[in-house]
Amino acid sequence: MNTSTTLPAPAPDTVADEERGSIELRRVRKTYGDVTAVDDLDLSVSPGEFVTLLGPSGSGKTTTMMMVAGFEELTSGTVLIDGKPVDRLPPKDRNLGVVFQSYALFPHMTAAENVEFPLRMRGIRSGERRKRAEEALARVGLAGLGDRRPRQMSGGQQQRVALARALVFNPAALLLDEPMAALDKRLREQMQDEVKTLQRALGISVVFVTHDQDEAMSMSDRIVVMRDGRVVQEGAPEDVYAHPLTDWVANFLGDTNLLPCTVLERRGGVAVVDLGAWGVGRVLDRGAEGDAYAVSIRPEHLRFVDADRSENRATGRLLSSTGLGATVRHRLNVGGKDVVLRELSTGTRGGCPTDSEVSVGWSQDEAQLLVLES
Repeated sequence: MNTSTTLPAPAPDTVADEERGSIELRRVRKTYGDVTAVDDLDLSVSPGEFVTLLGPSGSGKTTTMMMVAGFEELTSGTVLIDGKPVDRLPPKDRNLGVVFQSYALFPHMTAAENVEFPLRMRGIRSGERRKRAEEALARVGLAGLGDRRPRQMSGGQQQRVALARALVFNPAALLLDEPMAALDKRLREQMQDEVKTLQRALGISVVFVTHDQDEAMSMSDRIVVMRDGRVVQEGAPEDVYAHPLTDWVANFLGDTNLLPCTVLERRGGVAVVDLGAWGVGRVLDRGAEGDAYAVSIRPEHLRFVDADRSENRATGRLLSSTGLGATVRHRLNVGGKDVVLRELSTGTRGGCPTDSEVSVGWSQDEAQLLVLES
């Protein structure tokens, strides 16, 4: 992608660059009759941060983004952009670029005319509009394609036009509502890389909405996991993945082995747990509190170990081994419970036969004590 063209600088009366693009939601609530779509939500986005709202359908993530953009009215609470409340401002006055899942391009306009549209709505002169549109199209890798209409462009090109249109007026932040959902896998991965590269080059804040866990993991500085209109966990992608607080988060964000347990002791960030047929082991404790607990061990964190290992080890039977190219997926029964172990193909157990006895273990720092909710 061409990233050499510079978009127009902010107007002199805008906030300083290091402060520009902050978004804050304070106790935001949205109801539709008796249905609560977003429930008392607090959320902040720092300047230049890429924050992803991740959750299943109906979790409130798109409604949250639409309230920030001004397309949905808040039932209560407030939204601030660059520290200023915007609840009473229409979308065009919030200085936010928005890319919708459908791209929402005007079919009768060329790519350049689509990109010029928000500038025309802001009263920018024709010559200046054309210049900025060409710069924005070049920024997203579409230099020379401004005269094409949407129907003459591929899905990826249409997405780039929508992105250029959202960036052309130098917004404070960018809001993306599942913009890659309609693309095939290869193009989606390509666009993920390009959007992230562009975001870093511009230093612009992004609020990204998706239900795709891989997309959230690969693109985000911070993931906000939502369920039933509430934030259930947030943090850096690798932290939320490695340290889920509940079984629901662990299951939603990837595959995991959940082992119900009884907590015997909690001290210094480590819990000693009784795993029944798995014996007694030590796991990481992040302080989650509830009525019932389990240990979460990701398949790639469960390992074959020597039978004489004394701690964090259990014995079971190998049920199956399935090659998946670079990795092998092993299914085992340990203590009457089926679990999954995943390892690199180069590390397989050398043709260990099905129904043979095996020992598996885990590292204390890669097994997480969490609360059972579901």
